[in-house]
Amino acid sequence: MAFIHLDHLPETTKVQSPLNIIIPDPGSMKGIPIKERKVLYLLHGLSDDGSAWQRYTSIETYARTYGLVVVMPSFGRSFYLDQPNGQQYFTYLTDELPQYLKDVFGIIPDREKTFIAGLSMGGYGAIKAAFLHPKSYFAAASFSGVLSFEMLAAHSDDPHKAEFELLFGDVRQLPGSKHDPAVWLKQAREKQLDLPRLYISCGLQDELLPMSRQFTSACQSLGVPVEYHEETGIHDWYFWDKQIQEFLAFSLENDK
Repeated sequence: MAFIHLDHLPETTKVQSPLNIIIPDPGSMKGIPIKERKVLYLLHGLSDDGSAWQRYTSIETYARTYGLVVVMPSFGRSFYLDQPNGQQYFTYLTDELPQYLKDVFGIIPDREKTFIAGLSMGGYGAIKAAFLHPKSYFAAASFSGVLSFEMLAAHSDDPHKAEFELLFGDVRQLPGSKHDPAVWLKQAREKQLDLPRLYISCGLQDELLPMSRQFTSACQSLGVPVEYHEETGIHDWYFWDKQIQEFLAFSLENDK
């Protein structure tokens, strides 16, 4: 596998951004060119950047197993939002970045070949992309994701409250807002959208477990199919390294 690190200047975010990409070596492509390869976007959490998946998991080994292109962008502490200051991080993820990969590497963003997953803040970003741009992804995963703003709003002593309010506004107003995963879910059901295959997981000892449970329960009550897993684990890379393997097995079961 080839590991590529580059820095580029997205028009949407207006700041130089690191981008890490894993690409199969020509000798292992078995006649399947880059433009026909399946692509996995991996999103990082609040305190990481696009290097985290490469540093803390064996994602390159898993990519080799499935012949995947893996894209690991950097989003700072943006929560994958188009922000009030004009930095459009969500637009970068869903529009500019896929076009950039097509223009520079010839990677074609076909839905059947595109997957997205993330942890914690990245789980929020992955599910947001899946629900607001369902035609772009075949499968999406949240590992230990921030999936309930109702619970976030209820914890007024959250140490991140001041930071979140710079991004979202009044945290108490988040439930029912355009940023709320529950709203994306309700709207998707009302519009009868063809959603990506969903995979949600969280560790039993993770303080964010109630969020995953609540969102999964809401999906099930509305008839939205979801693969849900919870097992022993905390909010750490040991759990996420295992979960990315589980997600790949779930969404690429016939591709080994």
